[in-house]
Amino acid sequence: MAVCDFDMIFRFVVVGWEGTAHDSRVLTETIRNPQHNFPMPPSEKYYLVDAAYTHTRGFMAPYRNVRYWLSDFRSGGKAIGKEEIFNQCHARLRNVIERAFGVVKARFPILKRMAPYSFTTQTKIVMACFSIHNFLRQISVADRLFSEYDNEVELESDNANQNQNSTTSSFFAASDQEFMQQFRDQIANELFQVFS
Repeated sequence: MAVCDFDMIFRFVVVGWEGTAHDSRVLTETIRNPQHNFPMPPSEKYYLVDAAYTHTRGFMAPYRNVRYWLSDFRSGGKAIGKEEIFNQCHARLRNVIERAFGVVKARFPILKRMAPYSFTTQTKIVMACFSIHNFLRQISVADRLFSEYDNEVELESDNANQNQNSTTSSFFAASDQEFMQQFRDQIANELFQVFS
């Protein structure tokens, strides 16, 4: 699991989970474990997350059961209604994490098919790849991969992520979830005014 900023620099990475672990479980366990020192956003900020996560204070998810993927808008026409407009804007902003992961995977093919090293060595390799990625991005090297991925790329469509995991949902207070739903609705209404 990773957090990145809009410059495609990873600000937090946790490794060591199997690929089959649900995203929301990884997040919940990471937040609960003080050793990870997860950087919760300040009260007035939030992370843009996909539909696999609970929409709650600090984590803004898209509307469910509404078009979300950028390819849906390209093939299906203009966003209609406040929820679709919000989801399209959300997808465009969250797209940076897809691009950042795209660069890391393209630069380090070992991440796609890890060699049979010990588990400890594998986690060190993953962290080294993210560290090198950040170093190259921060020193502003003229780089083909960064240039290629600086342009918008498709979000990976994963319908399995559309099902909210109860582990994460029960971890966050209902009042926080309600607050974020109202906040998301307010943003959606404002976007609707601008784009209508």
